[in-house]
Amino acid sequence: MSHVEEHVEVNVPLRTAYNQWTQFEEFPSFMAGVERVEQRGDTLTHWVTNVNGVERTFDARITEQLPDRRVAWMTEGAGTRQGGLVTFEPVDATTTEIVVHVNWVPEGIAESTADKLGFVKRQVAGDLKRFKAFIETRGAETGAWRGEV
Repeated sequence: MSHVEEHVEVNVPLRTAYNQWTQFEEFPSFMAGVERVEQRGDTLTHWVTNVNGVERTFDARITEQLPDRRVAWMTEGAGTRQGGLVTFEPVDATTTEIVVHVNWVPEGIAESTADKLGFVKRQVAGDLKRFKAFIETRGAETGAWRGEV
């Protein structure tokens, strides 16, 4: 199993950053390789990704969600095996630190090689930079889900 941890500070209040992160269907706006995310219930999402011409579809279940604190997930079923945790901490009234932890099992020689070369780490770091630009440019979230799991 492989692990990546990346963080970013965004210049929006904690509530705004957290609320935007709960809008999973907006992830293709800032996550490279994510073509579509469908929210199929309070805790179930369906993903379609395409990375370097390799298309994958999978479901991910939210396993823990505490408003303004954390969101954890785990994929379900056959295929892509990954899970992770995103935490939100206020730096001050207008700045939030977001920390992303991703654990996954590389499939095959190509993914194992990409893992060793730091591809996933760079992908997560890039996605966080794009999230920062997305939310700071907007200045407000596109929606929110404040439920607990």
